[in-house]
Amino acid sequence: MHQIHYRNVLSPKFAHELTKQQRRDALRYLMFLKEKRCGKIKARGCADGRSQRLYTPKEDASAPTVRTESFIITCAIDAKEGRKVMTIDIPGAFMQADIDDVVHVKFEGEIANLLTKVDPSLYTKYVAYEGKKPVIYAQLNKNLYGTLKGAIQWWKNLSEFLINELGYEANPYDSCVVNKTINGKQCTIIWHVDDLKISHVEQGVLDDLADKLSERYGKEAPLTIQRGEVHEYVGVTIDFSEKGKVKFSMDDYVDRLLEEAPEDMKGVATSPAANPKMLEQRLGCRSVAPVK
Repeated sequence: MHQIHYRNVLSPKFAHELTKQQRRDALRYLMFLKEKRCGKIKARGCADGRSQRLYTPKEDASAPTVRTESFIITCAIDAKEGRKVMTIDIPGAFMQADIDDVVHVKFEGEIANLLTKVDPSLYTKYVAYEGKKPVIYAQLNKNLYGTLKGAIQWWKNLSEFLINELGYEANPYDSCVVNKTINGKQCTIIWHVDDLKISHVEQGVLDDLADKLSERYGKEAPLTIQRGEVHEYVGVTIDFSEKGKVKFSMDDYVDRLLEEAPEDMKGVATSPAANPKMLEQRLGCRSVAPVK
């Protein structure tokens, strides 16, 4: 909630300033709690943008992410050339990009109360009541997670910064890969939404780039930066500790997946296919014998 306020993500509105249709169309603001691997509890808020699918073209509702092939190939190049690697997580990425539509959001109940606690002098006067439930309406100045155009507008924001302001060149085969020659050696950046992997043979080049990214995207909250030979990147552990080689593993990801699996998914199976007899019972029909 603090990021929403300090990043100037929204402008609160009195309920009577919105038409009945605008109040009906306002996206509900949702909040979820998630336990991170380190044990910390992270609250993530998002807008319920499902209703936007009715009028948003598909090409405006999706954004590119780095291809798996690009991710693996760039890691192999990093290992072969002995590059230093740095990974960066940009906080509140969608909220860093301006919105180009008129979109209203609705904070209800306890979430509305939380917003008033962030800045009572600003938000309290906008509280309305629908029944006994407190409600605050607002118009978005920037994107929120959950808004359908948020992803593509964030991708444009980051791409334009890297290419137009920092002088990187877009890869012709993957729109989430850029390169630039610095001190006679190639610097490569790939990204999956707000997670970046950056590589160059000189650590100083990476540190300088981290400073530029922090200056642009880390003013309200610091960037999460990993340096060294082992990195956690989009659920994959990348290990460069052996010279000239890179190893990939997803042990932590799989362990977490199994921990969160329901009880009836635990145990050992010889095949991922369902038991034929159990399938017959569930579907109420006989299974077809495989062709020999």
